[in-house]
Amino acid sequence: MPRTTKRDRYHHGDLRAALIDTAMELIAEHGVQGFSLAEASRRLGVAVSAPYRHFADRDELLLAVGVRASELLVTAVRAEESGTAAEDRLVAVARGYVRFAAKHRALFESLFGTALSPIGEPELERAARPVKEAFHTAAMTLADGDPTAAEALGVAVAATAHGYAGLLRLGMFGKGEAAVDTAVGRAAAATRALIEGRAALY
Repeated sequence: MPRTTKRDRYHHGDLRAALIDTAMELIAEHGVQGFSLAEASRRLGVAVSAPYRHFADRDELLLAVGVRASELLVTAVRAEESGTAAEDRLVAVARGYVRFAAKHRALFESLFGTALSPIGEPELERAARPVKEAFHTAAMTLADGDPTAAEALGVAVAATAHGYAGLLRLGMFGKGEAAVDTAVGRAAAATRALIEGRAALY
């Protein structure tokens, strides 16, 4: 069966999705600063005016990329879920966060940096809501409903996951899938340690 390309998708009326896919490719290759609507148009083989049928400007397309990145993060977290206990759910968030950072490095740096649309955009909030809800619910359960304790635990786990993701990107654990598995495993172990010693966090 012939492979469907992004250009084929455009000719079948799915230019918006093709532009998002292409923008993600360009960001992965060159970073957000190396991305432009004109370059996306060239890669798709469409007129430079074509993207403006779907996006008002570059920032609006970048917002759509941010939404897609958030959806990929949700998928990564759900793939790590192994139980219904609050501790397991919180560990799954940490594991999924690190694995997402490894698999989608440029998107991760963009999503959690300042290059994409500001935090608080409704579209981004909706896309990331499943992870935030799982994170918040698990932290509240482990903190016995105490919002101060839940926030302290949540911030500590988030900082830990982000830290391991950063160390992985710096090559601290080596290269390849073995390095990713090491970083994911250590983030999970550190999260469990934080949960066990959570009383010392506040």
